[in-house]
Amino acid sequence: MGETQIIRVRYWAAAKAAAGTAEDVLHVAGPVSLAEVMRRSADLHPDGTLERVLGACSTLIGEAPAGTQPPEELLVEPGATVEFLPPFAGG
Repeated sequence: MGETQIIRVRYWAAAKAAAGTAEDVLHVAGPVSLAEVMRRSADLHPDGTLERVLGACSTLIGEAPAGTQPPEELLVEPGATVEFLPPFAGG
């Protein structure tokens, strides 16, 4: 009980550039909301750029798209990987 686990956060394209890294690891004691994952990720890169980019990203939790559900309502379990994918140009 009380043991911390991790949530792996991966950044792609502009999110990776804003973070200055491809990946962060968040230590958690249990499930947290996607909004909390976003806040804690932005706090690791406090210049504000990553926070702005994350707001425009599509998000995968595991392999499932977060969709349009509010981030405050989506729970991320310890051991999960959250991926932030900014909009891509082209097609």
